[in-house]
Amino acid sequence: MKYYFIGIKGTGMASLAVMLHQLGHEVCGSDLEKHFFTEDELVKRNIPIYPFNEDNIKPEYTVIIGNAFLEDFPEVIRARKLCKCYRYHEFLGELMKDYHSISICGSHGKTTTTTIAKTIVSKFKKTGYLIGDGEGYLDKDCEYLCVESDEFRRHFAGYHPEYAIITNIEIDHVDYFKDEDDYFNAYQEFVNNVSKAVFYHGDDPWCKKLVIPVESYSFGLSRDNDYYAENLVSDRKSSSFDLMFKGEKIAHFDVPFVGDHLMIDTLGVLSMAHQMGLDPQGVEEALQSYVGPKRRYIIEEYKDTIFVDDYAHHPTEVKVTIEASRKRYPDRKVIAIFKPHRASRVLYFAKDFKNALEKADEIYLLDFTSIDDKQDGTDIDITYLANMIPGSHVLPENDEGAKILAKYKGECLVFMSSKDIYNIAEKVKELL
Repeated sequence: MKYYFIGIKGTGMASLAVMLHQLGHEVCGSDLEKHFFTEDELVKRNIPIYPFNEDNIKPEYTVIIGNAFLEDFPEVIRARKLCKCYRYHEFLGELMKDYHSISICGSHGKTTTTTIAKTIVSKFKKTGYLIGDGEGYLDKDCEYLCVESDEFRRHFAGYHPEYAIITNIEIDHVDYFKDEDDYFNAYQEFVNNVSKAVFYHGDDPWCKKLVIPVESYSFGLSRDNDYYAENLVSDRKSSSFDLMFKGEKIAHFDVPFVGDHLMIDTLGVLSMAHQMGLDPQGVEEALQSYVGPKRRYIIEEYKDTIFVDDYAHHPTEVKVTIEASRKRYPDRKVIAIFKPHRASRVLYFAKDFKNALEKADEIYLLDFTSIDDKQDGTDIDITYLANMIPGSHVLPENDEGAKILAKYKGECLVFMSSKDIYNIAEKVKELL
């Protein structure tokens, strides 16, 4: 078949395009002409990427429409007239029905947890995966499919997985969800569709409220959970612990990462692996080969300067990322560089963003640039947040901005955004 993706560089979209290409289909799509990290896997496979133009759409295409594109977008209008069309989440929901599917969802940690899950399950089963960093894999022999499942506009409620892992529930996408209860209800709708078992973060107050109609197991750092870690010891690069299930030791694990948030993500996958009957020794061997997803706390030491790149775009994620940097590099200043996504999110969480960002030594803010940042009509720019944070600076996203950051040579520069903030980081490296 011939597939055309409107917004092919989008998180999830790029991954799905790669998967369909691996299955032998013809794949192409359109997007903005500037570089996004998600396109790298598309370029490797010579998948054509065109500038937006409604004339791109041909009757023979099956068109997959990215979530950022409304029905009045010119390519969408033409596709609806000429082609069989799916929204991204509609197509993915249908695809998942062909496999033993595993959904990983939550306000934070989806990408990392999905990466851990596919790393472990792949050790035992032929496993495909879709991860929101542009990574995707699927071939005709796959039996299992691990999917990062997004709550955006309730899209994950259209999935019917066998297993689900829920890392946390903390309101986001405030341009769509009315309040915390509305947001929680989306997760309730999702778990109602799971057919075998749900694994949820038992230290999260909203997760504990879920009414789960199938087998369910809690995981977390406290001993109140079904699954928890005991005798936890960490250094700057690794952790060791005993995995406990209802008070009994399952196995000892040494894992190549640190931090409470990563430990919680790992416990979620280990609880599922145990219930699936996967051998603990093989699970630990798989974890030794774990490679973190793109743009999830990626560290690069360049010219004696620490560059941290993270996808953080919610205040909780910003807080955790800055705290992790402070813990890892206690002898350096932590310089926060933050580019928000969605004006409505900044407006709703302004005080939380302020409190999170003020954990850094210096704060630089970049303005909105993407096409969906002001989709709901929220009329603010970055100065709204800057005015709330004394001593913060609005940074131009150009050579002048890079010169300002380059003066922090030898310190820890923490770049945080779900958008293309990495471009200015590259400019800083050139100056250093």
